[in-house]
Amino acid sequence: MSRTIRVRIAQEHGGPPHDETRLRAAVGRALAEGDIERADISPALIDDPAMQVLNRRWLEHDYPTDVLSFVLEHDESSLEGEVIVSVDTARRQAERLGVPLEDELLLYVVHGMLHLVGYDDHEPLDRAAMQACQLKVLADFGVIPRYDSESGPA
Repeated sequence: MSRTIRVRIAQEHGGPPHDETRLRAAVGRALAEGDIERADISPALIDDPAMQVLNRRWLEHDYPTDVLSFVLEHDESSLEGEVIVSVDTARRQAERLGVPLEDELLLYVVHGMLHLVGYDDHEPLDRAAMQACQLKVLADFGVIPRYDSESGPA
């Protein structure tokens, strides 16, 4: 079966557009890690106020966050989902960590995508497996994420 991947990126953050080619490629790499052959993925780049509304509505957390993932439909080889990324949060983290904003956005998209394909980060062993996969995918883009105790996706 041939891979059929559809990626529709929405940039609704009020700033200049970000590198959609790189984000699409990252979505594809994460889908490959989950052995997903057919996918319809909608990444959205939004601002903190919009992220706070979503975080409050879906997780009952009244603050913005870095990334949210929503599986709409998933079976063994196909996936439909959304990855919502806060550009404002990524910008703050990138400045604090001294990394390019585009790399921080890529990290958030990859992290969200790995959640969509089935990775979890709630338990230490699961978190370690997810981080190892995240590092592997990001390395394909020449990105080595920097983390600290308060930084983005862990």
